[in-house]
Order: sequence, then C-alpha cells, then structure tokens
Amino acid sequence: MSPGGKKSRARSQQELCDEIKELLIKSKTKLKSDGTTTKDESISRDLHKIASLAQSFTELRLRSSKKSLLSDFLDQEGVSLWNASGVVRQGSAHDSRVVVAALRLAGFRLMEAGLEPKPDTEALLHILHIASKTGATLSELGHNDTASSVLGCAAKYEEALRNIDDPSGTNQQSRACVTAVYFSTRMEAAWREGNEGLAAFMADKITENDGRLVLLSNHDVSPIRSTISHDKHFQRETLATKLLNIGKSLLRSCYQDSKSVSEETKANEAIRWMQKAFSVIEPLDCATNLELAELKVSIFEYTNRSLIQNPGQRSVLRSLARGYFLSSSQDPENLIRAETALEEVIATIDPSAHNVSSEYQQLRWMKLAVIKRRKAGDTVLLQALQAIIDNLTYSESNLTDVLQELRTLSQYHQLVTSATQYCLHRALQSSWSSDAVERLLISLIFHCSKDDKHDRAIQDLHASFKELDDVEFELLKAPATACITLLWQYGDRHYHAGRWKEAADWFSCGTHSIFTSLGPVSSSKCFRKAALAHLKRKDYAHAGSIIRRCPDTEATTQYVTFLIAVYQGLEDEAIKSIRNMVHAVGFDRKMILLACRLAHDLDMKSLLLNVLKALLETLNFRENVENITEAMTLVRCITRLIVKLLGEPAADLDRLVVALLHHLKIAVTIAESCEQPALLSRDVSWLWRTAYNCAIQACSDWEDREDQISDIFDAARRLLEFYTLHAAVDVDQATYIYLVNTSFASASGRGMSFRRLRSQTESIEPEKHRDLLNELNQSLSRISKVLREEKVSQEDLPRIEVILADFTHFHRRNGISLEASRSDRDSLETYEAFADALWENKNCPIHVLFTALEVTLQACLARGHFSLEKFARWLRAMCIILLTRATEADRSKAVGYVDQAIAVLEEHGDARDGSNLLYPLDERQWLLSTAYNTGLECLHASMVDEAKRWFECSTIICRFVPDGRQRAEKISITYSDLLARYPAR
Repeated sequence: MSPGGKKSRARSQQELCDEIKELLIKSKTKLKSDGTTTKDESISRDLHKIASLAQSFTELRLRSSKKSLLSDFLDQEGVSLWNASGVVRQGSAHDSRVVVAALRLAGFRLMEAGLEPKPDTEALLHILHIASKTGATLSELGHNDTASSVLGCAAKYEEALRNIDDPSGTNQQSRACVTAVYFSTRMEAAWREGNEGLAAFMADKITENDGRLVLLSNHDVSPIRSTISHDKHFQRETLATKLLNIGKSLLRSCYQDSKSVSEETKANEAIRWMQKAFSVIEPLDCATNLELAELKVSIFEYTNRSLIQNPGQRSVLRSLARGYFLSSSQDPENLIRAETALEEVIATIDPSAHNVSSEYQQLRWMKLAVIKRRKAGDTVLLQALQAIIDNLTYSESNLTDVLQELRTLSQYHQLVTSATQYCLHRALQSSWSSDAVERLLISLIFHCSKDDKHDRAIQDLHASFKELDDVEFELLKAPATACITLLWQYGDRHYHAGRWKEAADWFSCGTHSIFTSLGPVSSSKCFRKAALAHLKRKDYAHAGSIIRRCPDTEATTQYVTFLIAVYQGLEDEAIKSIRNMVHAVGFDRKMILLACRLAHDLDMKSLLLNVLKALLETLNFRENVENITEAMTLVRCITRLIVKLLGEPAADLDRLVVALLHHLKIAVTIAESCEQPALLSRDVSWLWRTAYNCAIQACSDWEDREDQISDIFDAARRLLEFYTLHAAVDVDQATYIYLVNTSFASASGRGMSFRRLRSQTESIEPEKHRDLLNELNQSLSRISKVLREEKVSQEDLPRIEVILADFTHFHRRNGISLEASRSDRDSLETYEAFADALWENKNCPIHVLFTALEVTLQACLARGHFSLEKFARWLRAMCIILLTRATEADRSKAVGYVDQAIAVLEEHGDARDGSNLLYPLDERQWLLSTAYNTGLECLHASMVDEAKRWFECSTIICRFVPDGRQRAEKISITYSDLLARYPAR
C-alpha cells in the first residue's frame, strides 16, 4: 500500500522486464569468472527475486494470447543462468548447492516467461526437463514449498505434452525419457516430504507403463537444446537406483527399530519398492555392463535380506525360491525349481511350533503363487488352497486374504466354489466365529451367481445350506437379510431377463430353513416371487403348488393366487381371492386396481364386476369429496357392466338384478350424503337415464319380476329427483315427464305384482295391502305435485292427464281403492288434491275428470272425512256428466249419487260455519231442480219408474231448502197430475 493508503498500481510487462534486467546486471557482477561466488546469501536473494518477477511476468503473459517481444530476451537470460548453474556446481570450492538451486530456479522461471503461448513438442520437452531438474534440486535442499510450486508447473507441462499427438513417433523416446524424469522427481520429492502414498503412485506411473520403460535406454540422446549443459539421457539403471534407495531406507528403518506390526508392514513395503527396482532392471543385459550387473546383485541381495528372518538352510532355500520366482520371466523352468525349493523348506518346518507358524503359512502362500504362475491344474491349485485353509489361524485379515486370493482365481469357477465350500466346512468344524461363516456364505452366494451353469450353482448353494442346517447353525438377522437380498437381486436379474425358471430357483433358495431368523414374512415373499416366475413361464400348476405354501392371510398372497386363477381360467377362484384380498393383512388398493386392469384386458366381465365391487368396498366415501366422486364413478362403471351382462343371452338375472338394485341404492345414498351435490350432477344424470332405460327394457324381457322392475324405476325416480334439485343448469321440462313416468311405472308394477299375488294366494297380509296403498298414494302425490307446480308444458299436459286416468282405472280394476282408503287418512288429502288439480284444468278430458272425481268421492264417503263444499261441487259435476250421456245406466248411477247427497244432507245438513251452511245452499237448490227436471224428462219419455224415483228424491231434498214444505206440496201436485196424464204401462 502507498503511504496515502491507496493500492499500488499493477506493473506492466515492460516494467517487470526492466526490473529483471537491473537484478540480472547486479547478480552477474557478483559472479567471478571462475564460477565462484563472493556472497552466497546476497546473490541467492537477488536470484529468488528475479524468479518471483519472472513468475509475475508469466502470469501477465498468460492473460494475453499474443507473444510478448520481451519473451526472447527473458528466454535467453534464463538459458544463461541455467548454464551458469552448471559452471558454479563444477567450479566452486565449497558447498554451492544453495546458489545452484537459486540459479536453476531463476533460469527456469525466465525460460518459462519466454515460452510461447502454444509451445510445440520440443519446447515442452525442454521446459518439462528443466522444471524436473529444478524441482529435484530444491527438494534436495529441503525447500519443499518452492519445489512443490515448480513441480506443479511441471505437471501442467506434462499434461500438455501428453495431449500432443505424435503420429510419426519422432519424439517418442524423448517424451518417454523426459516424462520418466518428471515422475521420478515427483516420487523423490514426495518421499522426502513424507508423502508415501504420492511417492508410490508416481512409482507405479513409471513401472506400470511397459511401453515407456522399453524406450528407456543407455543412449546419450538429449531432449533439450545444445546451448544448455545437461545430464545424459534418463536410463533404466538411474530409475532402478532411485527405487532401490527408497526400498533401502524403508528396510533400514525396520532393522533399526524393534519389531512390531507397523515395522512388518514397512518391510513388506520395502520389498515392493525393491521388486519395482528389479522389474525395471531385470530385462537389461548385464554381460557387457558391470555397473548394471552390480546394481542387479544389490537389488537381489536386499530383496533376499528382507525375506530372511533366521540363518541356516531354510533361509537359503527361501531366498533361492524367491530368486527363482523372480527370474522365472526369463527362464520358465525356474518356477519348477522354486516350487521344489519351497517344498524342501516346508518339509524342514515343524508346524506345531508356534514361533514358525506364520512363516510356515507364508511359505504355503508363496507356493500357491508359484503354482499360479506356472498355470497348474485345478486339482493342484485346490490342494494348495486346502493346505493354506487347513493351517489357517482364524482372524479377519487372514480370512480376507483367502477371499481376495479366491477372487483372483475367478476364471477357475468350480475351483473357487470348492475352495469356498471347503473353507466354510473348516469354519464350521473349527468353531470359527459366526462372522467368518457369514462372510463365507455371502461370498459363496456371490460367486455362484456368476456360474454359467445354473443348475450346478443352485446345487452348490443347497449343499452348503444343508451343511449349515445339519450343524444347526443359526444365521442372525443382519447376515440373513444380506443373503436374502443377494438371492432376490440375482433372481430379479434373471426375472427381468426373461429367464423364469432360473429366477424361480434363486427365489426358492430364500425359503431354506437357515433363514428362519427373518420370520415367515421373508419366506412368504420368496414363495410369492417364485410363484410369479413360474406363472410367467406358464407353469400354472407349479405356481399354484408354491403359492399354497404361503399363509392365506396376506393380501399379496391372495393377489398372486388371483393371478394364477385368472390365467388358469378359474373365474370363481379368482373372485374368491379378490374377496379375501380386501380383508387380508397388508391390503393395498393398488392391488385391486391392477386386478381391475387385468380383468378388463382379458374381457372377463363377471370377474371385472366383482373386482369393481371390491374396489368400491374399500372406499369410505363419507370421508372426503375425492372419495365421493371416485365412489360414484365406480358405481357408474359397475352399473354399465351389469347392464352389459344383463344383455347377454345366458345372463344370471337373479344375481345381476340384485347387484344392479344394490348399486343403484348405493348411488342414491352417495348422492344424498354429498355436501357438494353439484359435483355429482353429471354422474347422477347418467345413472337415472341408464336405470330408466334398463327398466323399460326389462318390462318386455323379464317375466314375473314386477317388484324388481318397480325398484329400478323407483331408483331412477330418486336419482331423477336429486338431479332436478341440484342440477347446475335449468332442468328441461321433459325431465319432469320422466319423473311422472317413473312414478307411474313404479306404482303400476307394484300393483300388478299385488294382483298376481292375490290370484295365487287365498289371503294377503294387511301389511302388504297397506304398503301397496302407501306406494300408490305417494306416486299420486308426486304426479299431482308436478301438475300443481306447473313443471310441464301445455303440450305434455294431456299425457299426464292420461296417466292419471290410467291410475284411477287401475285402482278400480284391481279393487284396492276402497279397502285401502279405509286405512289411510292421508290418502284422502291426496285424492282431494288430485281432484282439485283436474278440476281446475279446463283441458282435462271428461272421462279422466269423472274417473278421478268418482274415486275421490268414494274414498271420502268411505272414510267419512271430507269437505262438504267440495263434495257438493264434485257430486254436481259427476251428475252433470252422467246425465249428459243420457243412458239408462248413467241416469241410474246419477240418481244413486243423488241418494248419497241426500244421506250426507240428512247427516250434515244443519252443519254451519258461523252463519253459513257447510253444504252450500246453491248446491242444494241445484240438486232439487236437477232431480225435479230429470223426473219430468223421464215421465215425458214414459219412464215412469225412473221418474218416480227422481220425484221422490226431489221431494226429500225440499226438506233442506228454504220454503221446502211449499215446494214439496207443489212437486207432489205436479207429480200426481203427470201420473194421471201418463198412466203406467
């Protein structure tokens, strides 16, 4: 920051370059011509500052895609400093490593700053080599942070070099050498920092790439420019030396410290490092290169030294066997010699001695390695593995070693199976921990799943399961769950691949008794999976026998049973399974939905009907609106399906009609219980129309089912009433005609049923008689309400009037009116309302009006409860109609009604409502004049007997009118004169 507190301005490339020039001039003056230095600290400080400025210059250059004009100058100065480092290192009389490192760092950073934006292969080879040497020098001095920074840059250049194609292979060897130098430098730097993992990783990057190792040779080919003093080409022996040195350091740390587990691990690690060194140097010819021969001997000595624990013949033989084994790549017969040496060593060891048991086992592992390398047969390999297993001291790590070794032998499938089974047997006999048995069992299941011979794999599993069961070994829940999960996984794999039998066998393995710790739920699931697999392969009998082994109290079991029954065509069994499934444990409505889909796809209407019924039973439509709408939809589906079934030739009417009525009633219940009835308008509209049409068709197709047809009409009427009340739009007037029709048809059907019942039995219970009358009266009330509220148009009115006439004729024809009227007072009010409606309608046909009035009047007289005013008016209308017809029968009927009027007057003639007579005076005057005039007409027509009866009636009526005595005398005189004039014949 500046003194003013403001941030300093960023320097440009030119400014950085100028400052670098000043420092270069200052530094070069401090160097003597012979390469010695006067002030190491001062020049090192200046060189590090140059490196920092050059790094800043590089960062600025990278932000620009153009090459800077200053880059060539910086590159030349970097080469100069790098060459100066070589002179200083060779000519200094004292330790000049610090100055050399500073010169190399400054030289690398300057050459990096002068690098082109997109360097070619040669430039990348050069800068990567320089970065690697610089990092190695800094790492040797312990400047780990600076070394890491430089090697980090080197990693980017290595990646860029790796991404450049070299189709001609011109730079192939140079690239391999420079890359090996970089990896080895990173390896050594990481090892010095204590990062053993990174060091091992870098070593593997070098040694595992055989193509790169082949290119490393002893030729003096340099990848950098001739202007730079450099080392010879990176060679195999140099790499082997570095690997050996790391191994030596590890081995020395083991010998210097006391023995412990960690030191044993270090010893093994040291062996691996030296083996890497030997693998690098082994292919080279040592005959003409004494230094190479000495290096190989050194590696071999250290390798053997790490294996020798005790002096004597055994150590010599072990080392010899190891040597034979390592050299077998050059001479394959050395494998036989190595095996022979190992057998001699094993023969000299007492396996009962505790202090040699681990060595004894190590030798057997070495023998197995030798046998594997010479590709011995399965029998020999199995014997070697059995020897290891027989002498195995159980521990988790030892068992892991065995299992890992078996995984490397996966190509020998039956060998691994036999070895795993043998190890499992050993674990059971030697009372190893349950964890060991469980791990072996899981490993066996996993291995058998990869067997290309399915039957053999299942047989091997059952054999091992039986062995566990014979010794009564109990698997705990966790490992048993793991085994079952694997069995299901492999079964599912076969199932989805269409291998049904194989899937069923894997699922059946899960039903073995060794998995009883998981309870019956697990075995039931296995049985169901196996049954489904057999179902897929159309082995229905086998699937049925398996599913019967499951408890029938589980919904999933019932569902599988349903599937088997469906595909076998056993519809009754399928229906039974559906009914049981709804009430079973673990029921899910998705099962019913799937069953519904299946029944629909297979066009099994009867089964589909029962599935829909079961689905409807699962709905509690009183809980929420969604359930109500879903329930009504289901009722619609069921109703539609029942109607289809009713239309089939061999339909079971008894069952289907009962089902239809039941679900229509459910529909009515749902509609009436819905708090938002407008939601159901569409469904209700469809239902009442369907029920109405079905009942109309039933009238012609069904016999002796009047009550059931009436029930259908009644359900249609109730749905129709709901629709008219809650429809979202105005209801058409024609809809009310259907309401009248359903009421009339329902009542008529019950009347016909009653008449048939009366013809078949001598006596009928009074209760049935009353029920019928109530039904008829309610129907009349509904029809009269439609008329009273003027719900129909004038064009439809005659139709309703005809219906009413038919109603009254029906009453009289069936002989139920008078008897029933005596038992129901409410019916009188209904009749009166009915008669009033017809009376007020001027367009009502005379015969309809007369019939209605006649029934009403008879009901009133029989019950003794009526309005005198209405009675007088109705009787007057009836008499006018009868007298207008002018027939003897009609006149006789009319005089009978006049006699009834006289009887009413005799009983209620003096009844008053205040000052007014209840039986109107004008009606009395009309009765008097009509009786007198009709008598005159009959007398003129020489119908003396009729005239006499009419005059008698008029004489009696005179008693109930004012001046009745005088009127009676006048009628008597007139009657006498007429009789004298028209003598009786």
